[in-house]
Amino acid sequence: MALKIDLYTKELELTDRIHDYANKKIGKLDKFLSEIDECRVDLSHAKTARNANERFIAQVTIRGKGFILRSEERADNIFAAIDATVEKMTRQIERFKGKHWRRRADGAAKSSLEMEAEVEVDERPEPVIVRRKSFVLTPMDELEAMEQLMLLGHEDFFVFYNANTNKINVLYRRRDGTYGLIDPIIG
Repeated sequence: MALKIDLYTKELELTDRIHDYANKKIGKLDKFLSEIDECRVDLSHAKTARNANERFIAQVTIRGKGFILRSEERADNIFAAIDATVEKMTRQIERFKGKHWRRRADGAAKSSLEMEAEVEVDERPEPVIVRRKSFVLTPMDELEAMEQLMLLGHEDFFVFYNANTNKINVLYRRRDGTYGLIDPIIG
């Protein structure tokens, strides 16, 4: 059965060429993971992107029983964005299958001998924490945190103790130049 792909566009005209190209490239994901129930593709053009090489955005979201995988890439043309997104999604599928299909049918983990019997090459190294940093959190409000973010030269984020809520928050700069605030809730 062929993979059904739902294509959506924003600020971009969906030509037959783009439609056929996206269906051809994204349709290949089905051979990597046959359990895909739904595939959504969002293609857009951001006229106000900071970098001209990131104006075209391709986002792919696949859903199946027990999983949701999503990838997004930006490029200077829509075809390159689609290619990069498909490559990223393929890596995510490989990683997902590696984690979830390394179990036996009875649900028990495979033994180390069984794992060695499977020849699986993964050229990506395991993520490693290479630096730890500790710092004193001074109580401040959100406006002070924004000032600190700019004063310290932190471009992406700033961790602070919110004096108003008595919680640790993360202030971050969004792609469009505005700011977001992460306010964790302990559940």
